[in-house]
Amino acid sequence: MALVPQNFNRAPAPPQNYNTAPLPAAQNYNTTPQPAAQNYNTAPQPASQNYSTAPLPAAQKYNTAPPAAQNYNPALAPAAQSYNPALAPAAQNYNPAFAPAAQNYNPATTTRRGGDSYNRPPLLRDGRRQFSAASDDSALTNQILATDRSRDRPYDVASIPLKHILQTVDVILARVTKPGIHGAFLVPGAVGAHDALNLEQEKALHATLSSLPDNYDVPTGLFNAISCEMFGKWLSGEDPNKTTMDILDIVQHHDWDEKVVLVLGAFAVKDGEFWLVAQLYTTNPLAKAIGQLKQVQEILERAGTTLKPKFDSYNNLVRAIINVTKCVVQLYDLQRDPHVTTEHESAATTAHIPTAVYWTIRSIVVAASQLVGITGMGPEYLTEAWELSSLAHKLENIQSHLQENLDRLHEIIKRKKDDEALALIGNILETPHIDNTKPLRVLFYKDDLPALYDCYNKKRVDIDVLKRKTVILFISDIDVVHENEYMIVQNMYMEKRQSPTRPESQYEVVWVPIVDTWTDAKYQQFEELRRNMEWYTVFHPSVVSPTVIRYIRKKDKWNFQKKPLLVVMDPQGKIVHTNAVHMMCIWGSIAFPFTSSKEKLLWEDETWRIELLADSIDQNLFNWIAEGKYICLYGGEDMEWIRNFTRAAKKVAAESGIQLELLYVGKSKPKEKVVKNIMANIQLEKLSNTLEWNLIWFFWVRLESMWQSRGQQLQTEALRSGRLTDSLKNDAVMQGIISMLSFGSSDRGWAVIGTGTAGMSKANGEHMFRSLNEFNLWNRRVNEIGFVPALNEYLAGVYKQAPHHCTSLILPATGLMPETVACAECGRLMERFTMFRCCTD
Repeated sequence: MALVPQNFNRAPAPPQNYNTAPLPAAQNYNTTPQPAAQNYNTAPQPASQNYSTAPLPAAQKYNTAPPAAQNYNPALAPAAQSYNPALAPAAQNYNPAFAPAAQNYNPATTTRRGGDSYNRPPLLRDGRRQFSAASDDSALTNQILATDRSRDRPYDVASIPLKHILQTVDVILARVTKPGIHGAFLVPGAVGAHDALNLEQEKALHATLSSLPDNYDVPTGLFNAISCEMFGKWLSGEDPNKTTMDILDIVQHHDWDEKVVLVLGAFAVKDGEFWLVAQLYTTNPLAKAIGQLKQVQEILERAGTTLKPKFDSYNNLVRAIINVTKCVVQLYDLQRDPHVTTEHESAATTAHIPTAVYWTIRSIVVAASQLVGITGMGPEYLTEAWELSSLAHKLENIQSHLQENLDRLHEIIKRKKDDEALALIGNILETPHIDNTKPLRVLFYKDDLPALYDCYNKKRVDIDVLKRKTVILFISDIDVVHENEYMIVQNMYMEKRQSPTRPESQYEVVWVPIVDTWTDAKYQQFEELRRNMEWYTVFHPSVVSPTVIRYIRKKDKWNFQKKPLLVVMDPQGKIVHTNAVHMMCIWGSIAFPFTSSKEKLLWEDETWRIELLADSIDQNLFNWIAEGKYICLYGGEDMEWIRNFTRAAKKVAAESGIQLELLYVGKSKPKEKVVKNIMANIQLEKLSNTLEWNLIWFFWVRLESMWQSRGQQLQTEALRSGRLTDSLKNDAVMQGIISMLSFGSSDRGWAVIGTGTAGMSKANGEHMFRSLNEFNLWNRRVNEIGFVPALNEYLAGVYKQAPHHCTSLILPATGLMPETVACAECGRLMERFTMFRCCTD
């Protein structure tokens, strides 16, 4: 039966005939005031349909958006109607201002709150009605807000056990909101089958009830007062807007979340009473007796057949009511969270919660009228399914809007909590402790279980194995095997295993893989990798929390992107270096304990010389330096230049009387086939010594580490002193590093000549070969100032005579990247380009 206005003008009449033809979805209402007692006249019915009754109550039919006092004109109702969704009440669309839907509010005719008169606006051409929403919305909102006295709450109005009541309501309405539950009670064996299929849910309901206190304060007085308004006023013909406002008056001293939970609780009690009888009807004599008086059998028989669409709409409406109620309660909970500022509170609650509560309570009033129609007045008094669906749709839109606010506030709270956790992690990691146990537990923790794995002994271990030791955190992606840093750590750890008692060996390495998204394939790869390691790893990637990963990635903290890091924690748990890979690559175990201050001290003792450049990469180098020989390091991929240069260098060494050793070191990022072929020719023709192929990469990686480490030191010193001049250009060591990296970036030949501890001569292949070839022009200066100074002097003249050159410098994309770099040959600022390279050789 369609929703119709609640008050009807009835002329006194003998027993009446009711015309049951359906009414239109959109009806015309006259707002003339009605007398208290009304008669309803209809066309005659067949004899079998005539009923002799006393005058009926005025409120037999309910409209979700009704006027307070309206006259129904039967002449305007066609005999048969079809529902058009386009003509449905505007209550189906959610307006954030929560305005009354499908109503035109006229303040001039208001006699008391809730007793408003509504005038239907004129129809447009397409059948839709035109509304003056702005003023109406504002008027209703003002009425809703005027009912609230929660800020003036008297001392004797106690807070209600909100969550306990809501949990109890969940249990009561669980059966109501389950699709298909109604109508199952009269089918033989259906109840048992239903219980068997939902045994888990039954257990969950019992668990919910068991979790509640045995006795908590239930506001029964409020429940009774609300029930009288909700169920009693409907019978007297009062429209739901007025009923809703009267209920808001009853709960005026409670917060908005309490208001809606109280009304929902009062409704749930009545609803639960009916369905309890329905559930026990076939098994309990008392329930059967009550059910017979309430005609439960007839109701349940029709619930699964003719009335099923209306019951489904009723269930959907109740579900929507519960969902909005929970959103309101959650919003109030978040409003009290210390992480939510006043501004966020206002944005989330001020404009939306009161009107959301109004429409939820109003929907409960509608659901209550449906319940009365089912249990008291008879199925013919049920509201049409589409009208309940319309209101449910409105609540779904309201819930969607509130959920957006909830999600936003959850995100704000989560971000603030993460920031607090991040600050706490930083404070713990950057502060010294008695030992490193606490910082390590901050980094690695999982349910109080051992968080690490000993790859050497193949067993799970606790972090206590690292207590009071220097710990190197090897942070990388899962694809780490071919990274230079992996090889550096492997070489370092091999040296540590060979001499475990040395002071420089008193450290441990922990591999910490960081991956954006872990998959089964990556977990398997992680397992395979750690089988080939000798140090420690995390037992499982999940022992590193998302907040710790965020700290590791943070730019102003460890700044992990893709390139592996070696972060050093001292025995007291303080982070003493955020990436010690470069100092390890340059100095090896000499750099122990791998602190930033140790790195600074090591650079203070260094000058630009062969010993720094080559160190003891090759055993021959160590011997040559010890013997005081001149050493020439050279490279490039031009075999003809290599032949000419090595012959000229040997000739000059013989003529000047110096002991000169030549060592071929290839180029940066070499092509294996090309370089190995050159090395084979050099050895075959006995032109010079060659560095082993597996050490050529290390020579150039070590130079890149010098670039990063030295450059970072210079930048730190410049910032500390306030001298923001080009510190790279004025540092001799840095200029030497830049020159070598420039040489390594080219295929052309190059060479450096010097002794282990003194200065060096450096030049590209063309200039160096020319200078050696013209030795007769500067050989007398060798006896006067020495070989290297004399060669440098002559090279300076060569640069002036041949100023044209093309020098490149290829630097790694991570780490230090200065805005400008001066050319190593002429001193001019170099142009800057971006290069992407893919080489599978």
